[in-house]
Amino acid sequence: MQETDVPNLTISGAIRDVVTGETPRASAFIVTIYGDAVEPRGGTLWMGTLIDCCAEHGISESLVRTAVSRLVGAGRLVGERIGRRSYYRLSDAAQAEFRAAARVLFAPPPEPRNWLVAFSGETGDAALPEGWARAAANVAIAPNRSDIRQPDAIVMASDTISGEGAVPALAARLWPVEDVASAYRAFLRKYERLAAELTDPRALPLQLALALRLRLVHDYRHAALSDPRLPREAWPPGWSAGEARRLFVGTYLSLSDAADGHVGRSFHDANGLLPSKTPATETRLDRLRREARC
Repeated sequence: MQETDVPNLTISGAIRDVVTGETPRASAFIVTIYGDAVEPRGGTLWMGTLIDCCAEHGISESLVRTAVSRLVGAGRLVGERIGRRSYYRLSDAAQAEFRAAARVLFAPPPEPRNWLVAFSGETGDAALPEGWARAAANVAIAPNRSDIRQPDAIVMASDTISGEGAVPALAARLWPVEDVASAYRAFLRKYERLAAELTDPRALPLQLALALRLRLVHDYRHAALSDPRLPREAWPPGWSAGEARRLFVGTYLSLSDAADGHVGRSFHDANGLLPSKTPATETRLDRLRREARC
């Protein structure tokens, strides 16, 4: 995005760093656009809108078209041509995946009570549902949360009664804890400065508000969707997931009125402009507002 795109505001400081920083990878950023702005509005978008939106973030038209083709080939997007225009909607499988991701991003994640331990004769990781890690050939563990699906095995709930000091090292061996911690720290460094600069988000041009919110979601989901959300005893020193979560929620809410206004003004599907608000977008915001009040 160039300064001439938003003549009523000088882009400087953290705002400039967010929207003109490192160009995101095209396919991953398209996933962010669909997840944040398109899925809760029906899941279909005109290619021209996608090209324009990506261009604001330094992604060329050729990269967008290549990425869309790959997403179609991977079964995540389905294309339809009407006249001279092409439209792409989420496949049924992708829509289910996006809704699962939205529950992590836009609803308060359930807190783990303790641990689950599963015993079985299975030795392959493919036999384990999401969230589980194999500690030995026939033993797997997972955080005991309401969203964790149990494997077809003997499953017990367990508390740590000794050796708590060794739990973070065990967790780091079984889950990508250090990578997630690094992603949260990078998110905080980038968006604490942005939040401090957004003293009056209502003054932002709508286009810029959406650009900032898309980058916010893109960077936060990189950490949040990889976070195993383990019990507190497994956290490494300086674990900043809670701090990053509060920053994400507050910044997302502050940008959303303007950002959703730009979606309703400039995003098209085959029926015309997408609505600025839908029951799904309002549900997201209501959940985040309740979380922010806690």
